[in-house]
Amino acid sequence: MKQRIMAIALAGFCLGGGGPLWAAEQVELTTPVSGVVEEVLVKPGQRVKKGAVLLRLDKTVLQARLDEATAEQTRADADEEDAGRELERAEELFNRTVSSTSELEAATLRHTRAKAALSAASARRVIAQKNLADAELKAPFNGVVRSVPGGAGTVVTADCQPKPLVVLDPDRP
Repeated sequence: MKQRIMAIALAGFCLGGGGPLWAAEQVELTTPVSGVVEEVLVKPGQRVKKGAVLLRLDKTVLQARLDEATAEQTRADADEEDAGRELERAEELFNRTVSSTSELEAATLRHTRAKAALSAASARRVIAQKNLADAELKAPFNGVVRSVPGGAGTVVTADCQPKPLVVLDPDRP
């Protein structure tokens, strides 16, 4: 399957002080997540402002991953609460000399593992939220679209050397 590359050229930004500072002729942009371009929101010659959405990837899979991570976090939270109650009971029974040290240690270990699982689930949810947000490619500065050779249906692969989706040229006064 032929893979299309989308290049969108934006131009123009100033950094402080005494006028324009041009770091490069072109700045290549791509999304940090893989997916399929759902829609391109700009056309050649169009002026865009910093933060404007240039294109969107299909969010179906990314939303499903967020939903899955949210469910995992909810389950881990319930498991941690349950392990916490179990630890409290084990401590109470140990203090009344009704249970052994090994039972208390086992309850402590289960609670520690449940807290670690909750922490990991929370981190996976944050990553899934960030990936969903990254499905929108936004202009990093004000500029003008140079070209848009790709379009809806373009496959984006976020690997070690992803293909550029957006090429930005500085706007020369």
